[in-house]
Amino acid sequence: MSKTVLIVDDDPTQRRLMQAVLEREGFAVAQADSGGAALDRLATGLTPDVVILDLVMPHLSGIDTLKAMRAEGLTAPVVVLTATGGVDVVVSAMQAGAQDFFIKPASPERIIVSIRNALQMGQLTKEVSRLQKRATGQVGFDDIVGASAPMRMLKTLAERGAKSQIPILILGESGVGKELIARAVHGASERAGKPFIAVNCGALPENLVESILFGHEKGAFTGAHDKHLGKFLEASGGTLFLDEVGELPLDMQVKLLRALQEKEVDPVGGKRPVKVDVRIIAATNRNLQDQVGSGHFREDLFYRLNVFPIEAPALRERRDDIPALVDAFIRRFNAEEGKRVVAATGEALGMLQAFDWPGNVRQLENTVYRAIVLADAPYLQPHDFPAVSGMKAPPPMAMDVAVEAAPTTESYAQSAASAPATAGDGPVKILDGRGHLRTLEEIERDLIQLAIEIYAGHMTEVARRLGIGRSTLYRKVREQGLEGLVKEAG
Repeated sequence: MSKTVLIVDDDPTQRRLMQAVLEREGFAVAQADSGGAALDRLATGLTPDVVILDLVMPHLSGIDTLKAMRAEGLTAPVVVLTATGGVDVVVSAMQAGAQDFFIKPASPERIIVSIRNALQMGQLTKEVSRLQKRATGQVGFDDIVGASAPMRMLKTLAERGAKSQIPILILGESGVGKELIARAVHGASERAGKPFIAVNCGALPENLVESILFGHEKGAFTGAHDKHLGKFLEASGGTLFLDEVGELPLDMQVKLLRALQEKEVDPVGGKRPVKVDVRIIAATNRNLQDQVGSGHFREDLFYRLNVFPIEAPALRERRDDIPALVDAFIRRFNAEEGKRVVAATGEALGMLQAFDWPGNVRQLENTVYRAIVLADAPYLQPHDFPAVSGMKAPPPMAMDVAVEAAPTTESYAQSAASAPATAGDGPVKILDGRGHLRTLEEIERDLIQLAIEIYAGHMTEVARRLGIGRSTLYRKVREQGLEGLVKEAG
């Protein structure tokens, strides 16, 4: 998913130059010739990832445009352009909300570095916000990535359940994000900001289940050196999330049922029950109805938990959400690993969307994590996901050609006669069989052919590695008669 850069400048030549630089690096570009036009584009649905904003424009200045953008809720990082590097101008821009600036005319390298720095700053800001929401119990449904039809239905249903105290049972395969849904329900409820305690019932040691859930008094059993409140009391006033509730032993199911009915718990070794005030959200990847039929889950507890069921769709049922999920994971892992991956290519996203993902969102998350750690390029390619694509990373292209000392006339005649066809170059021949330079057209054709073979016909990557635009690459492919090679590689 390409990142979109909005260029706001009244100079058409400047806009075209910056557009060429950005598109060559794989960015999508939108343009506006004035501050007013930029605000209009934003109002009609354009959501840029970065804005490049000229400070000196007629009618509405860059500073006023920036202030209006922030007032309208634009959170994307803004890089300002200025013809002068005065400190007062820069300070005013930064105070208005700009992240960076450069002086016109700027080199392509400076523009790209500035854009990537701004993207990274935006990613870090979003990651900090996500972590703060998680820590304070303020995660909301807007923090759940997904706008597909199944996810819209889920969010609508869950929002209604969040407004009451009704017990909720979240159903779905492993890895679909049941805990995130539970956190969003908590964050949208009256208990937002209060404790959210998550317990994986399948990971509790059988001999400690009662103590962990309901607490114990000091000296209640061997090793009980201190009093322990238990998860129910830790969640008092907030929400207790019982993940994989179907894994609880039958004897603990009886005690859980009593705690839910009576709103009180009996700590191990305690003299009297303790009142608790918790909202219960349970989750399972099992069919509890079948568990009831086989005698592995109590029927009365099932009906107590299954008051407001919510079905979380598998990832293969909402493939349209994969690009947004990949983008969110790239943002998170860039921040965690200090990387600067911009996005995944369209080809890579298409491949990821076609995969079935038996491990659901968790598997996609780990797959993107691996790709981020190993990636060297700013855009993730299909070969960065070998478990999905079955492709190996291409070998690095030899970028430097060794230049030997110029031979004398006498030695040149001797070496030319005995020079191999690949003398001085490796896979692309520079010299012909007699030791003379080949024509530039011949060398270019071989180089393009080699690049297509190395990058398995991925033309975006071929163009980027050769340092030319895609349209230029396709024109040269036609001129050199290499169309058949592209089809064969594809």
